[in-house]
Amino acid sequence: MTFHSLALSAGWGAVVLGIVGTLAQYRRANRLGVEGISLATWVLFVLMGCFWITYGAVSARSWDVILGSLIILPMQLSVVYRLRPWDSWGVTLRALAFFVACCVLPTVRWGWAGGVYGTGVAMTMTRGPQILELIREPDASGVSVASWVVGALGTALWIFYYSGQHLWAPLVSTFFAGLANCAIAMLASWRHRQARSAMIAEQVFVG
Repeated sequence: MTFHSLALSAGWGAVVLGIVGTLAQYRRANRLGVEGISLATWVLFVLMGCFWITYGAVSARSWDVILGSLIILPMQLSVVYRLRPWDSWGVTLRALAFFVACCVLPTVRWGWAGGVYGTGVAMTMTRGPQILELIREPDASGVSVASWVVGALGTALWIFYYSGQHLWAPLVSTFFAGLANCAIAMLASWRHRQARSAMIAEQVFVG
């Protein structure tokens, strides 16, 4: 099997992991609520998903890129809906403005390569609100560690895929987003361990 074939397989593997990771967060939000989930992060996920669908269709002409965002878009929209963005218009509008500044304007000015690099900045910074939420708020019951771990693995497969396709702008963009995914997974795991320890301590005290 050639490197190109392996890269194509990695792309489809990344699509599958994207579905699995988003499904894990979707199910956890439905089961336990949305405590600890950042509205800004998930609004930007939806907007950047639309960007990647358009990029995959118009520039990269890659079904991997298109389906990687298209399939999970309904689940992302469901999480955003549960976060009630209409109650936080300021957050929603700031997320939209950030998307336009980082993704839309660079695409208009420098073409798709500029837009993808700008999206890389946005993808990394998008994780910032979620990281801050996990640092500030002790209750992270709505955040799925599995979702972010799978997301980190998915970014590794996307990097392999982009290298095989010689798509350097999305490769760089995805690399930094993957580092942020790892940071969120570690923070969420830490918060969950804290919650379990507090629950055990309370049970011991009551007992």
